Amino acid sequence: MDKFVRLTATACPLSLPNLNTDQILPARYLKWPRSKGLGTVLFDDVRLDANGKPREDFAFNDEAYRGAKVLLAGRNFGGGSSREAAVYALYDHGFRCVVAPSFGDIFSQNAVKNGLLTAIAAESDIEKLAALVRETPSQPVTVDLEKQTVSGNDISFKFMIDPTSRNQLLNGWDDVDLTESYRGQIAAFKAKDRTIRPWAVPLAPHRQSR
Repeated sequence: MDKFVRLTATACPLSLPNLNTDQILPARYLKWPRSKGLGTVLFDDVRLDANGKPREDFAFNDEAYRGAKVLLAGRNFGGGSSREAAVYALYDHGFRCVVAPSFGDIFSQNAVKNGLLTAIAAESDIEKLAALVRETPSQPVTVDLEKQTVSGNDISFKFMIDPTSRNQLLNGWDDVDLTESYRGQIAAFKAKDRTIRPWAVPLAPHRQSR
């Protein structure tokens, strides 16, 4: 997994509340292998009209936001089912950070496992930045994970993230790497435990002599 330390890129404003994983990636695409391109069908059921044409009132469809890596989202983003493929679709489309007032818990867990930063910030702060981006789509936005800040032009605000998730993203660690980082503490505990509870230490296998 790639490290996430600091990102400067354009942003896409998508302030709709309660966009769930079924809307992020419709269920019919769950049969697709990731290699087929889940990013190409991101938000299909909400960005297209009844005739399958892109909706003009859906910012994601605007060419001005093509290539954006930061998504400025509404509250409760990623609620609903636990499909990890919703994260795959966002990541494969090019997004590396979603900034929202709140997230679905399982979505956030899946996101960090795949290198996607979920930054929790005040709704009023996000909306100010979204207004700036709507006015100037080319406006660069900087997300600094070390400082836990999001900034663009003269707007800057703090965001929250679980400390363990922050540590994993900064180091590019998956769950196995995270466990490996505690190797020293685990070894120290085992050594201390042997002196406190020697009776609990497994005996070496007994070999019978021939």
